[in-house]
Amino acid sequence: MNQLSFDALNENGVATDSHGDDIFSAPPSDVFHSIDADAEAAGGEWKEPAAYEGSVGRTMFDTPSSKDNSLIVLLPRESMELVPAQSLVRIMSIQDGRSYLGVVIEGPFAEPDGIRGDAPIVVTTTVKGGIFMPKFHGRVHVELLGEEVNGVLMPPRFRPLPNSPVFALDSAETEAVLKVQGDIPLGLAVGHEALQVNIPADRKSVLPRHLGILGTTGGGKSTTVSGLINSFQKAGIATVLIDTEGEYTMINEETTDKNMKAALERRDFKPEGVQRTHLYHLFGRETTNPQHRPRTTFCLRFERLSPYLVMELLELSSAQEERYLRAYDVTKRVLQDLKISPQQGEDTEQFVELDEMEEGYPRMTLAHIYDVIAACAQLVDKAEDGIDFYANGFRERKDQVLPAIKKAIGASSGASSKKAEGSLPGNAISWRALQGKLGRIRRLKIFDNPEANPLDYTQLTTPGQVSIIDLSDTDSPRINNLVIAEILRGIQQQQDENYTQAEKSRQEPGRTMVVIEEAHEFLSAERIKQMPVLFQQVARIARRGRKRWLGLAFVTQLPQHLPDEVLGLINNFILHKISDAGVISRLKRSIGGIDEGLWSRLPSLAPGQAIVSMTSMARPLLVAIDPTPCKLRMVD
Repeated sequence: MNQLSFDALNENGVATDSHGDDIFSAPPSDVFHSIDADAEAAGGEWKEPAAYEGSVGRTMFDTPSSKDNSLIVLLPRESMELVPAQSLVRIMSIQDGRSYLGVVIEGPFAEPDGIRGDAPIVVTTTVKGGIFMPKFHGRVHVELLGEEVNGVLMPPRFRPLPNSPVFALDSAETEAVLKVQGDIPLGLAVGHEALQVNIPADRKSVLPRHLGILGTTGGGKSTTVSGLINSFQKAGIATVLIDTEGEYTMINEETTDKNMKAALERRDFKPEGVQRTHLYHLFGRETTNPQHRPRTTFCLRFERLSPYLVMELLELSSAQEERYLRAYDVTKRVLQDLKISPQQGEDTEQFVELDEMEEGYPRMTLAHIYDVIAACAQLVDKAEDGIDFYANGFRERKDQVLPAIKKAIGASSGASSKKAEGSLPGNAISWRALQGKLGRIRRLKIFDNPEANPLDYTQLTTPGQVSIIDLSDTDSPRINNLVIAEILRGIQQQQDENYTQAEKSRQEPGRTMVVIEEAHEFLSAERIKQMPVLFQQVARIARRGRKRWLGLAFVTQLPQHLPDEVLGLINNFILHKISDAGVISRLKRSIGGIDEGLWSRLPSLAPGQAIVSMTSMARPLLVAIDPTPCKLRMVD
């Protein structure tokens, strides 16, 4: 076979030999007429089928690496900007007549036509300072949300067939499919032009199913919390914020932060403070905003705390627990004998049905049991003459109290009152150690203080009221936990009453949210091991609250300290930046529905960005959280 060769190209670009003669001759003109005639006979110029018009891409064949509920879509170059990450698409499987909805979870990636992106010619020209730029197309990975059947989204039974047209959904349809409507705004969905993400405040299946706001320091949790509180107030939700750092005590004022004000202006928002805020702090403790009005000091009621919970929170040893329970039983008998509780003529049913795993003995104060413990220590030490009493009801009746204590000791042990001191466990040193632990709490004067009133839970659960509990000056997680435990139980009881009353009067029940800052200090894995009664109470409140419009929001910068038991109580999550791979791995096991593409972005989220997973939404989304309009004390 002769080899075809030529020596040069003439000025018209035609190949010539060494004599300058054309090697290739021009085709006869009637050839093109014949081709045109054949094209007309076949139906004329090619046109895209009507079913494919407006599509942005086509589905690809499956490969050995394909996975269920996901597929690859190829896009022409001009369509790549129409399907950014998190955008929704409709896939029309023409051949079998099925319609699917999907979401872009990876891409769009640019790939050259006909060759690999890392082909030698591409690599070589690039490293030499140039670049070989062939025509290219786009590729996205799509996760199927479901199959559309008579307007209803159903779990997909099949997969879209290859070469199915793919259409991008517009903003209105995307909003409807993702179910991001509601009256509590969160922010804009990343990857969409102007898709506002909201959650409904009037659905019992959302907020009362509890919320976790997790992320490292500087990720934007405070902005999220303050913005939510502002929205809760506008939606008529009673909000109780337990602020252990004093960060939110100025949210009644508008923000003065320049960066936050610039962000608000970009979103056409105005700075504003949260309305109807009321600041509370413990008696004898300061607040980070003493100028706030209204501002109220409060004390705790010892009678509301279960004796088993008190033992856990005070971290008593086994021997100290034995003595505490004995003293608790003696104190009850003394209160009964002296007609302090129950009082004469009072219905005793509540005393008979008392659940001491849930609450303490009515009218028993910390001073009462402290006096009894001190007396027991003196009796064991054979120093009866040194016994004195200081509690209200004891101080003015000293001559009656000591005989009542001896009688109660004997009755609780089966011994006579004369041998009562001999029936007490342990020695005086052990009793003194227990007395010292209670004494440290007693000296704080936060229990049953006549100069301060207990919290009014009716006011705390008033619709639209924002109650800020400032615990920043306690300097003790133990005291904070005592306060939080008492507040949670008080709110739960009041919400039960409110809900029952609303049902009787056929009115809409009030909604309440409790936000617990630094939740890891209250419900860490180590603490739950040491304090099972505390967790049982929180779990009971969480379960009962779901049915009675009481929601809990746990906020923490150390989610690794939250045990699986607590994560199991939460159904809604707002995840800010988390860098710890171990924490992310744990969260993956607890939070369903978040695709791998979103998990991979969690360690690198910018401040203010968050992965939002809500029971009201069709799927989790990456959201740019709205800037807060109110003032925070600790904004960097």
